[in-house]
Amino acid sequence: MRNTLFAEERLDKIKEELQRDGKVIVKNLSKKFDVTEDCIRKDLKKLEKEGILKRTYGGGVSKRQTANKEEIEKRIGANHQDKLKIAKKAFELIKNNETIFLDISTTNILLAELIANNNKNITVITNMTDIISVLSNNSKVKIICPGGQYNSELDGFIGSMTIDNIIKYKPSKAFIGSCGINVFDKEVTTFDADDGNTKKAIINSAQKSYIVMENRKFNLDGFYKFSHLDDIDTIITEEKPKSSICRELSNLDVKII
Repeated sequence: MRNTLFAEERLDKIKEELQRDGKVIVKNLSKKFDVTEDCIRKDLKKLEKEGILKRTYGGGVSKRQTANKEEIEKRIGANHQDKLKIAKKAFELIKNNETIFLDISTTNILLAELIANNNKNITVITNMTDIISVLSNNSKVKIICPGGQYNSELDGFIGSMTIDNIIKYKPSKAFIGSCGINVFDKEVTTFDADDGNTKKAIINSAQKSYIVMENRKFNLDGFYKFSHLDDIDTIITEEKPKSSICRELSNLDVKII
């Protein structure tokens, strides 16, 4: 009876560690609970069947969710306050007379509003029509649109023609949207392949690349990997994520603000 109870307590402790750190290591758990590594592997197998984790070589990571694909109109109002915090942080990084790129992103719409209501002389390259509309009322902002094939679901231009024009520019900073980042696999994802390839072209063209996204997206994955975290300079979120994510980003030399 005691052994069964202890096994349940051990599983609870493993769940707590998984929630805190995002991953667990068999060897460490074996020492911590003074049981064999085979015993821990059985625990992880049970937790995997419950859908709590995904087993990996030498341990396990938190089970991730697939992000829901929604049209731009439905996403604009979601998590508004968090996105506004992110937009304000991004705005503080933009200097007078800079050329920046604002990628398709509802957070970037809010960033564009901050730019439009400011006196900075800025050149903004963007492939999102809502951003063009927001910035058009400020005569101090020069707007460049790469054009190409319009995607109504994303409210912007994506694909090969857009990419051909994007690579002609060299913005000092690019602010990129993403539907999810897996820091353990080092993947940055989105839903659409053409959108992903367009984002990749923006990242390759810019001197510095910033991902703008809410913390919750560290636990979400899109369908298409468009970048490796090695290609990203900084991630801007509403607040710092949990310590395990910060450690992984620090190891990759990716800043988080």
